[in-house]
Amino acid sequence: MRTALGLIGYPLSQSFSPGWFQEKFQREGLLDWSYDLMRLPDISALPGWLASQENLLGVNVTIPHKQSILPYLDWIAPQALRIGAVNTVLINDEGKLHGYNTDAPAFKESLEQFVGPEPTGKALILGNGGASQAVQDVLRETGRSFTVVSRSKARNTMTYADLQSTGIETYQLIINTTPLGMFPEVHDCPAIPYEQLNSSHFLYDLIYTPEETMFLEMGRMAGARTKNGLEMLYLQAEKSWQIWTRK
Repeated sequence: MRTALGLIGYPLSQSFSPGWFQEKFQREGLLDWSYDLMRLPDISALPGWLASQENLLGVNVTIPHKQSILPYLDWIAPQALRIGAVNTVLINDEGKLHGYNTDAPAFKESLEQFVGPEPTGKALILGNGGASQAVQDVLRETGRSFTVVSRSKARNTMTYADLQSTGIETYQLIINTTPLGMFPEVHDCPAIPYEQLNSSHFLYDLIYTPEETMFLEMGRMAGARTKNGLEMLYLQAEKSWQIWTRK
């Protein structure tokens, strides 16, 4: 039985996943299981690296490989294919790589605990990468209207400069999917007009380290309700575990 799991990405300096899974193994009496950080700067090295692994059941995938890993997979779950990003890979009994996205269902569950299950006002999504695609999929599924903000102009998005001139009063929910503010660059934050925030806003940051990013701190100081991505991380880890163990 294969009992090795891990996380691939780069640089992986502040991941909570190994500790969470080690506690999971201890709770379930799985003392021979392991979860390791696997630093992979270049996704093209994935096939050779996998060939060197003897006991690997699956991996989580993080920045910067959630999208670039897709061509290396033998099968992709419909939701992950729709999103265009994979964060969980199962290696089946034939050695085939099956890709899933557990970020989306984890975000949905965490968001509903934060703002409730029903659509409440328009949402603003900061960033347009792989994590953003998962968030967009969830907001579409739950009937929430949203606008994406990106550094460069693209179809169906606005830029941060646009946001400075249009304001954010009409957006009740603001979700940061960018790495701005992540350790060690803790003084960075998305360039939004924080002075326009108030107690009617909900700010959700997918970042979980530090516990309170500059984005969340400035929102809290303006009276907004805030939440970081730690709960989402734990929820997606549990959903990854269910995929690997078929439970």
